[in-house]
Amino acid sequence: MHPGLQASIDRAVAAIGAIDAERRALLDELASFVSSARRRAEGAQLTFICTHNSRRSQMGQLWAAAAAAHFGVDGVFTHSGGTEVTAFHPNAVAAMRRAGFVLDASDGENPHYSVSYSAEAPAIDCFSKVYDDPRNPSRGFAAIMTCSEADEACPVVLGAALRVPLRYEDPKSADGSADEAAVYDERSMQIATEMLYLFSEVH
Repeated sequence: MHPGLQASIDRAVAAIGAIDAERRALLDELASFVSSARRRAEGAQLTFICTHNSRRSQMGQLWAAAAAAHFGVDGVFTHSGGTEVTAFHPNAVAAMRRAGFVLDASDGENPHYSVSYSAEAPAIDCFSKVYDDPRNPSRGFAAIMTCSEADEACPVVLGAALRVPLRYEDPKSADGSADEAAVYDERSMQIATEMLYLFSEVH
């Protein structure tokens, strides 16, 4: 694990006790899915979905991958998508860099980011796409709905074996404000804490 990211993980693990019972129930449902699915040939496929695939779903995908690696949980594959295509938002990218991820970007309106959480692990290709993009799994996956808009816009996620409404407040509300970085970092840490709890419960 990259040193800066390990420090963020340590802070998030220390905050696990503050997760309330309602959120734990949702995370426990996901942990049970992962525990069962990773024994199959295709492994546990998790797709984080929000409207624009620009902030919360990207953070969820990356933190889930790092959390699984932290606890040595193999057979887990993380993805993200939206109900429409935009771009991985620069403010979310900056928050993930501050957390300790290493991100290198290509050019263009919807750049691809090569994201690393460890020198020993392959980089993750992150960019905005629809949730049913061909590069995402089409069946047997857990659809993790990270915003109410996407949850309402996608009453049925075809091919999903499980759908969990794990909603997060959108840090977009702080864009351009003095609190911008703090709000993004708070959301990143919340997602990190919950993903670490999830994978601590996988057996």
